[in-house]
Amino acid sequence: MLRTFGLLVCVVLVANAFVTGAESASGEAVGALSQWLKVPREKRGEMDAQGFAKVALTKADAAAVRDVLWADHVAWIQATRQAEMAAKVIELDGKKMKFEMLTFGDAKKEGGRSLFISMHGGGGAPAPVNEQQWQNQIKLGGAYKPTEGIYVAPRAPTDNWNLWHEAHIDAFFARIVENLVVLGNVNPNRVYIMGYSAGGDGTYQLAPRMADWWAAAAMMAGHPNETQPQGLRNVPFALQVGGNDGAYDRNKIAGEWGKKLDDLQKLDPKGYAHMVEVHAGKGHWMDLEDKKAIPWMEKFTRNPLPEKIVWRQDDVTHARSYWLAVAKESAKGGDEIVATREGQTITVSAKSGTRVTVLLNDAMMDLDQPLVVKAGEKSLEQRVTRTIGAAYRTLKERGDRELVFSAEVEVLVP
Repeated sequence: MLRTFGLLVCVVLVANAFVTGAESASGEAVGALSQWLKVPREKRGEMDAQGFAKVALTKADAAAVRDVLWADHVAWIQATRQAEMAAKVIELDGKKMKFEMLTFGDAKKEGGRSLFISMHGGGGAPAPVNEQQWQNQIKLGGAYKPTEGIYVAPRAPTDNWNLWHEAHIDAFFARIVENLVVLGNVNPNRVYIMGYSAGGDGTYQLAPRMADWWAAAAMMAGHPNETQPQGLRNVPFALQVGGNDGAYDRNKIAGEWGKKLDDLQKLDPKGYAHMVEVHAGKGHWMDLEDKKAIPWMEKFTRNPLPEKIVWRQDDVTHARSYWLAVAKESAKGGDEIVATREGQTITVSAKSGTRVTVLLNDAMMDLDQPLVVKAGEKSLEQRVTRTIGAAYRTLKERGDRELVFSAEVEVLVP
């Protein structure tokens, strides 16, 4: 007994020494990060080349890392994005997006303000027509009149028929959100997308395509083209058209989408919140009856870490959605990944051969304990390591404090 007891004491002492050493290394990594962040950005070098980037972090230090990285991000946005917001023009890759803003309520609202991105109609028309449609969308903000927040009406960078769902739009909208979270006191969990006519086409497309950006979406008088609603699992979706709006079968298709959303919600009652109304006697213009979508949307707040994700790639693909990621070059239109998390278990479903990265943080589960990853018939128990490198990369990719992840695990679907 004495020998066994002595052995136990020895094991405990070794274990304690290991924990103390790990905690020390973690703290030193945070200190090294703080020093690195003091260097001007252009002189820092790549994060992956830094010795501290892969050091295992404690839970407390991972939280501290998120704070210092976010503070650095805020300082960078403040230093580099004020001018474009003051000019109300964003330029990316040779294209320009003008925008106007209306504000409602308290600019210093505790917890942050709401943001409404509202897309104009037109498309496939001469520039003056689309310009007039943009001006109309600005005016609509005063009629829609959100309870509080910022109403942004952007002018599409092109005059093409698909002006709101061309590939460059995603980056422009990400930029607006990222800027206003820092510069406009916007709550990233209360960002809404909406649009009328061609802007409604854009809502059909962008609500599922950029699902993890939105708290809710409102489609007015648009057409979905090829897009499908599966990706709206966590995006409450308001859909309204005039009963007499028969061009492109808008009224008929709205009803069909309503049925699709009903069916999806029956199979998944915790998802697919929706409101569908075909306004009897109304044509393409609904005489502002559609403004009921605003208070309906305002009831919803984004959950950045939902327990279930349905990620369906559109023709414009993305490398991240909520707490999932894939290699950009491997993403293809129509690909679908379904993932759930419950306790310490992650379950991933996708076509065979799909490689998925599950992004993790301490708000999702206990990262100090093993987690179980299931894919197909395979189940694997493993531990993960929190690192500065993962937190830095995931913040750099998205500029969203709510979607910073300090650990990850790769899953190959059998």
